[in-house]
Amino acid sequence: MPQQLIVVTGASTGIGASAARELAGRGFHVLAGVRRDRDADAIRSDGVEPVILDITEPGQVQALAARVAGDPRALHALVNNAGIQVNAPVEALPMAQWRRVFEVNLFGHIAVTQALLPALLRSKGRVINISSIGGRIAMPTYGAYAGAKFALEAVSDALRREVAPLGVQVVVIEPGGVRTEMAGRGIATANQLAAQMTPEQDERYGGLVHAINTLMATGTASGVTADAAARIIAKAVTNRRPRTRYTIGRDAALLIGLARVLSDRTLDRVSAANLRRHYPKGATA
Repeated sequence: MPQQLIVVTGASTGIGASAARELAGRGFHVLAGVRRDRDADAIRSDGVEPVILDITEPGQVQALAARVAGDPRALHALVNNAGIQVNAPVEALPMAQWRRVFEVNLFGHIAVTQALLPALLRSKGRVINISSIGGRIAMPTYGAYAGAKFALEAVSDALRREVAPLGVQVVVIEPGGVRTEMAGRGIATANQLAAQMTPEQDERYGGLVHAINTLMATGTASGVTADAAARIIAKAVTNRRPRTRYTIGRDAALLIGLARVLSDRTLDRVSAANLRRHYPKGATA
């Protein structure tokens, strides 16, 4: 087959960078979205062409669409991977942060998808949306992040049913713990936001934030590598008839399986028991 294009957003580090390299190694020409010139220099390699792309900037999204439209190669897949992790209790997270999370983790993906759908319809390509286990189960302090991922899953379902008759496939990827820089940045952001809580909010949620951060660090350290995650993404990109959803990591498969069979109250108790051992000594769980 002639070489085809793939767009991967959020390719500076982590899963996005690994996916770009994995797909280039399989013979695709990858347009790897990055936000800074130094990230472009780091990702540039044989088969990987960096493009400056902030998915919340309409001008950069349109420039990407023009780059794809001007290439004689068909666009085989769009991998919507860009994202940020911002964790805080619902009460304590400022509205500006809520809007930022949804702008990056949901609206930006929709904007890129809208811009590239004409090319994907011509090629009968596919859209790969990188969601999260948080798109199926919302842990405490994950209200904004999980809310955007839940919404991304719903948008993916709607889009799949809209474009399947037109020959375009839509796949959702749901990673659990993956050893990337994103988790570390998420913990740092959570600590910054916790420092801005009022004394009353800190009394209510301080122990919870500590427990969640400890659990996140533990889960990330025991998670799969970004390269292993990239191989799952490559499977979704290249399989002739991909599944509508793929999980990444045993933790994601286990928790999503439990969510299917346990009641909400039972799942609440399981979550609370899992968190309790991570609370600081003397704190109330």
